[in-house]
Amino acid sequence: MADIGAYLKKHTEALVKDVGIESACEITGKSKATLGRYYSDNAEHADRFMPVDAVARLEAVANFPHVTSALADLKNITLSYDGRNTDAPRTGGVNSDVIALSQRFAMLMTEYQSAIEDGIITVNEAKRLLKETSLLQHVLIEMKLHLEEESVS
Repeated sequence: MADIGAYLKKHTEALVKDVGIESACEITGKSKATLGRYYSDNAEHADRFMPVDAVARLEAVANFPHVTSALADLKNITLSYDGRNTDAPRTGGVNSDVIALSQRFAMLMTEYQSAIEDGIITVNEAKRLLKETSLLQHVLIEMKLHLEEESVS
């Protein structure tokens, strides 16, 4: 990937926005300006990236591990992420996962069909496709966890 820096900066920005700029400043001890430099696409900040300890602190309170996920993507690594409380019992089972998988895949195909109607996938359409893909991945992770639970029982 030629512009790894731009990719990481995009996900750093998503992380800061997920947590909120004010909260991110408090958590990391960095100013708004410093945090902004970490995801700025200006040439003068091209070599500035958020320190890994700051990423870890922010991802601990974020809704999703944006930068960790981006790093995994760059190495073609698949992460199993479950943002729920691990003490909560997992509901459903493989059968309900298969149904959810079919429904989620149908939603992805609907979004895809809508996006390619004019032969161009716009940024907003790509974002909707990405969201559906992430939701589909979540269903697959649930299914994987259910299968693992059943294979141990």
